[in-house]
Amino acid sequence: MKKALLMISIMALTTITVMAENIKIGVISSLSGPVAIYGQTTYNGVKLAVDKLNAAGGINGNKVELIVEDDKGDPAEAVTAAKRLISEKKVIAILGPTISSTCLAVAPIAQQNKVPMLTATGTNIKITDAGDYIARTCFIDPFQGAVMAKFGLENLKAKTAVIIKDVNSDYSEGLADEFVKVFEKNGGKILDTVAYATNDVDYSSQLTKVKSLNPDVIFVPGYYNEVSLLIKQARDLQIKSKFLGGDGWDNGKLFEIAGSAVLGSYISSHFSPESQDPLIQNFLADYRKSFKEEPSVLSALGYDAAGIMLESVKNAKALTGEDIKNNINATKGYKGVTGVITLDEKRNAIKSAFVLEAKDGGFKYYATIEPFTVDETSAPAGEADSKAKKDNKGTMILIVIVAVLAAGIFVAKKKK
Repeated sequence: MKKALLMISIMALTTITVMAENIKIGVISSLSGPVAIYGQTTYNGVKLAVDKLNAAGGINGNKVELIVEDDKGDPAEAVTAAKRLISEKKVIAILGPTISSTCLAVAPIAQQNKVPMLTATGTNIKITDAGDYIARTCFIDPFQGAVMAKFGLENLKAKTAVIIKDVNSDYSEGLADEFVKVFEKNGGKILDTVAYATNDVDYSSQLTKVKSLNPDVIFVPGYYNEVSLLIKQARDLQIKSKFLGGDGWDNGKLFEIAGSAVLGSYISSHFSPESQDPLIQNFLADYRKSFKEEPSVLSALGYDAAGIMLESVKNAKALTGEDIKNNINATKGYKGVTGVITLDEKRNAIKSAFVLEAKDGGFKYYATIEPFTVDETSAPAGEADSKAKKDNKGTMILIVIVAVLAAGIFVAKKKK
């Protein structure tokens, strides 16, 4: 009898343990190293979303546990982290990594092991090529590059541009390639492309060459560490061109280092805290309360990626990689703080881009660029409409000429 009671007690205890088992989701983020500010703020957004969910009871009564790995912004470290999360920690999914190069390194591993990987901030177009277990909630590099080319042509009326890119960065290369493609396709002229390397601090040789070219705009698709020094040195050399960049600029330290030199520059971004949308305002209030600082765009992206992941886990029939992956890939119209997110057939986010202007106090909202394909940029806004009107006018004239000729032939025949 005692033995039977003991067995029942053990079974009951085992059941309770299983019921209370945490749902383990891995996070790979650059918490130290050269891009630590990006990794930390992205992780803060992820943590905020998970903390809110757990405070509300978790998923079916189970708490979500984040198993965090620091990849130091290094692809080799990211690979080690991914293998540890999958093989040792037995996570059901991975949020991250932070930057494109680490995402590209981890994606094949996640795909091979059928562990869903959802990056909030990896924008390189090739990331999701690894397979159907890989998705993202940010827009891709080509869209950012195309947005800024379109903005330079249409809003700034730029005719010429120079690219200054980081040759060690997949992110920088991706934005630069698409900027060139769209800028030239729409009548702009790329005067030159010059290069620097990650962690460079002296840009005098590149900038001397750029100054001699005197472009209307200079596109620098890099991260704030290098960009802040580069712009400051450019203004010291009396370069007057407008600077354009991507979301890699979007950090308060850019203004601390570059000072007034950065004012009047423009970047593409995923988020604007100036929006009065209650969802965004609640996010801002919660973030400030939790971390005693202002969120960055990456914080917002991390928050939305975690939101989609948590919703996908909650809706999964079973906590299997396949079920979670299928729910992530089916994301349509998810209302996040970075916009309404839909994943396309390549698991890339379709969403609007914000153009922000550098002003005293930080980046401020300037314009919204709606999603478009590169094919849709074959003529700048206004020019496309003008071309269509000319084509229609030409067609109408042709119709009139044909009608007149036909009428003349008919009259001539009637006279006969």
